Amino acid sequence: MSDVIQLLPDHVANQIAAGEVVQRPASVIKELLENAIDAQASVIQVVIKDAGKTQIQVVDNGLGMSLTDARMAFERHATSKIKAAEDLFSLKTKGFRGEALASIAAIAHVELKTKNEEGEIGTCIKIEGSEVISQDACVCKQGTSVSVKNLFYNIPARRNFLKSDAVETRHIIDEFQRVALAHPQINFSLFHNGSELFQLPETNLRQRITNIFGGKTNEKLVPVNEDTEIVEISGFVSKPEFAKKSRGEQFFFVNNRFIKSPYLNHAISAAFEGLLKERTYPGYFLYLNVDPKSIDINIHPTKTEIKFDDEHSLYAILRSAVKHSLGQFNVAPVLDFDRDSSLDTPYDYKDKGPEVPKVEVDKNFNPFKNEGGSSGGSGRQTHYSKKAPAASWESLYSGIKDQEFSGGNQLEQIEVESEEVSGSLFDKKEEEEKSTFQLQKKYIVSTLKSGILVIDQHRAHTRILYEEMLKNITISAAVSQQLLFPLKLQFSSNEIVMLKELKDSLEQTGFVFSALEKDFIEISGIPTLITESEVEILLEQLLSDFENEVPDNGFSQTDLMAKSLARSMAVKSGTILNNIEQQHIVNRLFACKEPSVNPSNKSVFVTLTVDELDKKFM
Repeated sequence: MSDVIQLLPDHVANQIAAGEVVQRPASVIKELLENAIDAQASVIQVVIKDAGKTQIQVVDNGLGMSLTDARMAFERHATSKIKAAEDLFSLKTKGFRGEALASIAAIAHVELKTKNEEGEIGTCIKIEGSEVISQDACVCKQGTSVSVKNLFYNIPARRNFLKSDAVETRHIIDEFQRVALAHPQINFSLFHNGSELFQLPETNLRQRITNIFGGKTNEKLVPVNEDTEIVEISGFVSKPEFAKKSRGEQFFFVNNRFIKSPYLNHAISAAFEGLLKERTYPGYFLYLNVDPKSIDINIHPTKTEIKFDDEHSLYAILRSAVKHSLGQFNVAPVLDFDRDSSLDTPYDYKDKGPEVPKVEVDKNFNPFKNEGGSSGGSGRQTHYSKKAPAASWESLYSGIKDQEFSGGNQLEQIEVESEEVSGSLFDKKEEEEKSTFQLQKKYIVSTLKSGILVIDQHRAHTRILYEEMLKNITISAAVSQQLLFPLKLQFSSNEIVMLKELKDSLEQTGFVFSALEKDFIEISGIPTLITESEVEILLEQLLSDFENEVPDNGFSQTDLMAKSLARSMAVKSGTILNNIEQQHIVNRLFACKEPSVNPSNKSVFVTLTVDELDKKFM
């Protein structure tokens, strides 16, 4: 039998490694940004075209590379970050596996320009599909510029799996924000198709968060600081009243590296226990500095998951630190039985002397004085006098029954249609015909000839609104109610980008936008089905749904928006409905094209026939 095991060619091995390292254009940007940071750059510029599918360029002013280093950087497992296996347990840099540039060069056209401080001229290397096309000297500034064009050009199957430009741009912005938040001391900028998305100057952490997520973010932040032998915690959490329906503004950084940790996220949720509304999530920007030997960051290809030696202690410290900050800054209610704040005396009262209270007395008051004269013994008139009693008030109404009007005979000749006056808007007959009632403030029960019908009121109303939204978006514009004062709402830059994509569809549902700026929107009209107070909640839920489900094309975008708006605007379980409202939902439900399921394909109603009920009593 012949041997069957053989070494893979280098270009095949590089493409396999690229499958782990490079999943989409955002992965390329993450790797190149990390290399620039490791090169001690203070200014980093990112330029992308067509959401990174056509071109990605990252330019930095870091240390740069020599001619030999520039060539070696594209070899597999070539790195300057570690020398031995033991170095993996004391990592202080970001890119350490040496696969980034080699993997990117295997699936794209890469051009590298670099120059270090010692070199008089720089080096320019062009690589296509792991094959070096040219290596020449060039004139360039100190630092490195990496240009990646035609991503996945030699793997069309992978390119077909990429999402729309809008979706890929959102992923790029997410990666860019994570790196920028971890390094506020570096100047970052991001350009897409010639337009500037972000310009982040060198600043402190609080200002960096504000620059990314909008000016109103500053007032939402509560600082968190805790220094222990196990971990040093710094950063900010948002106040409970600014909690959102999505998890968008939740960031953990360990040794300046963004990570995802459901376990630590639970610690934050536990610290906010009792302060948040149902199904809302707090925002946080927390930075944990730990001993590199106590963590393992090489357990996942993207390095977004970390294994801690002592997770339980970290959980307890993080929870108590956040809880302490919320109490320290009077965000959380604090019970103190030692003093009563209402008894505190203001400082400016210390020089005040006591004042003698004055009591005014009416010396002429005499409760025993009669109406006709003065009280016995006093002889003086008082200022108090009683009104004359209306003893003959009955005389005002005497003779009304016997009084005859001059037009009395004519009034008798007029025929007036008499109708019994009742306190109901509907006839008794109509009320008797009503055959619905509400069960547990959740279900509408209606009778049928063959049995009974039980309808989930929230799902039914969602189906009704969903079909109405789809009709408004695709066929005819909905009616909107104009606001007396325009509504101004703050959103992050990423959310503004998403709202610009949805603007046309939202206007079809009844929204009227008077302004759509970099960090806020102004709404002058809203759909008739919602109130002004519900607008912000509805838009936040819509953005959350789009971040989670990430639609690809126009139809699914319209469908997802209709689903999200219908779900947010529908009657919730626990809402009391009167008979008219119950009947309205039932009638409109069975006028829908698909009344049996809601937009998420869950049953809207169930029927119980008489036969099924009879079997229950056997």
